[in-house]
Amino acid sequence: MRFTLSSTALNGRLQTLARVINSKNSLPILDSFLFEVRNQQLNITASDSENVMRSTLALDAADGEGSFAVPNRTLLDAMKELPEQPLTFEIDTVALTVKIIYQNGLYNFTAQNADEYPRTQPIPDGATVITMESQVLADNISRSIFATAQDELRPVMNGIYFDLTPECLNVVASDGHKLVRNKNFAIKSENPAAFILPKKPATLLKNVLGKDGGDVVIKFDDRSAEINFADGTLTCRLIEGRYPNYNSVIPQNNPNQLTIDRRSLIGALKRVLPFASESSQLIRFHLDAGKLELSSEDIDFATSAKEVITCEYAGQTMSIGFKGSSLSEILNNLQGDEVQVELADPSRAGIIVPVSQPENQDVLMLIMPMLLND
Repeated sequence: MRFTLSSTALNGRLQTLARVINSKNSLPILDSFLFEVRNQQLNITASDSENVMRSTLALDAADGEGSFAVPNRTLLDAMKELPEQPLTFEIDTVALTVKIIYQNGLYNFTAQNADEYPRTQPIPDGATVITMESQVLADNISRSIFATAQDELRPVMNGIYFDLTPECLNVVASDGHKLVRNKNFAIKSENPAAFILPKKPATLLKNVLGKDGGDVVIKFDDRSAEINFADGTLTCRLIEGRYPNYNSVIPQNNPNQLTIDRRSLIGALKRVLPFASESSQLIRFHLDAGKLELSSEDIDFATSAKEVITCEYAGQTMSIGFKGSSLSEILNNLQGDEVQVELADPSRAGIIVPVSQPENQDVLMLIMPMLLND
């Protein structure tokens, strides 16, 4: 079997697919990429047994069809050093030898039998299907993934929750201290359905989506999901379990409202946070008409900092404490120039929303307060 393709195109796909492969695998064959040549196309698969990503490349020329597995490190290291040029693969599928011919040289190495590579079960008929723009899905994942937990006792909190309702699709993440909820009003269903996407496939999707436009089709049942995008397919096992009622923790009546320039607040936090206690990272917000005072202190090291920012504030004079690093993460994962901070009282969660919302969406982030020792 013989085929030819572009070195840059191949290297780009291999770099993306390599993120799926674990450094230590239960099956030795999973250290390899699976190559399948059919109908003038090359299908490449990478797997860690729970996540399987496939990508398809058009071939410049192909003589014969077949499949083989190639060790990922050998191929990645070889491809990385090659400038753009045509590569010709010659494979002896009986002896399992691979020869790659390039402009001034060639590589020889051994392949593995493709029959040993585990096959994924297709998602059964009757699965729920969601179709959404790739850029929207990429944005939703990017906005949410920082808020997922690393909790061995409650694994449901370690993923991103997709909750399809008759009103909208909610994309939610929370670690118990902060929460992100993206509502997408363009996607809804009379038959409610939900799944929890683990962090690894969410990160893989974030890295491959959004550059090409087009739609993403997500098919899922109780156990697994198949996500089809422009450059390929990702099949993954889902986190099983019941996600907590996220709407119940969002306070509804928040009469104290602060509107502030997002970048100014991020800058002030960066300047004040180094003087806070390293263990608590507590930042005190003192709100008064037209101004916000941020302050921090570390009694053990006798350090403190204070900064005043002008803002629009409608509400009663109030002091409330937040964890500085969590607040910075929230502000950095929002878009837009201005944000609105909605508060009820110092003991209840603060809600942070962008003043201008993305089209057909409603983005909300929440942060739990910290106790102030007055």
